[in-house]
Amino acid sequence: MSRVIDVLREQGLSPRLAREAMTSGKVRLRGVPVADGGRFCTAAELRYDPSAPRVQMGRDAIFLQVSPRWVVVWKPSGMLSVRAPGREGEPTVVGAVARQFGEAYAVHRLDEGTSGCMLVARDAEAQEALKSLFEEHNVERRYLALAHGRVAREPRRIQSVLIRDRGDGRRGSAIGPSREGKPAETEITGLQSVQLHGGACTLVEARLYTGRTHQVRIHLSEAGTPVLGDPLYAPRAVAERFPRLALHAAVLGFADPFGGAPVRWDTGLPDDMDRAVRGATGSNS
Repeated sequence: MSRVIDVLREQGLSPRLAREAMTSGKVRLRGVPVADGGRFCTAAELRYDPSAPRVQMGRDAIFLQVSPRWVVVWKPSGMLSVRAPGREGEPTVVGAVARQFGEAYAVHRLDEGTSGCMLVARDAEAQEALKSLFEEHNVERRYLALAHGRVAREPRRIQSVLIRDRGDGRRGSAIGPSREGKPAETEITGLQSVQLHGGACTLVEARLYTGRTHQVRIHLSEAGTPVLGDPLYAPRAVAERFPRLALHAAVLGFADPFGGAPVRWDTGLPDDMDRAVRGATGSNS
């Protein structure tokens, strides 16, 4: 493994040109623009394309793969998935796809603060077919999160029934039987323990077996290990330990319902979360 900046230098780029290429989105790591030259990668994972369109790092949606019926998009943290009431003028993932291809239909959503892989349909028929994959749990979805406290390395299944109001106006798991609730299941695995900003935390993988609103955030919070930067489900001191919701939709995989080969993306950590893990004091692998 080498640093991104070193791989670019081996490819003949000067330090100045390498920096310019990274800040303009012309260097991609696992298909996603990378601006942090200190990240570690293999040469096969990194691609420099001087003809690639210029993008605003951390602000623009990135098209990872385009098919005639759907688009896989890398959503930056802070961008809406779809239009929200009172925020009609703000950019959205679905809007970015519609501007490029004329039509776009949401298949699922990512929270505004969450970054990562999102699937968008290009026509109404594709939307229904792709939604069925999610409803039948035939989509692989794995998230990476920075969670407060220690999370065991052994995978743990969390199952609950999520309701819209747990009693304080926020979503949560029902304590008793619930007619309105929806079952939710998440597998949580601790990947790496680190000391970040003076406190213990864990880089966590969360595998979704259902896709309920705020599912990962709720399950980690109720387990006593809330996501850093989470303004809803973490105590204020934990919410302030990261500048945004430290949750990333890293893996998306499914069998193309329109006859294509099975597809899968694994984007790894985004720049900001990777930098936090690298720079954490007393980190353990």
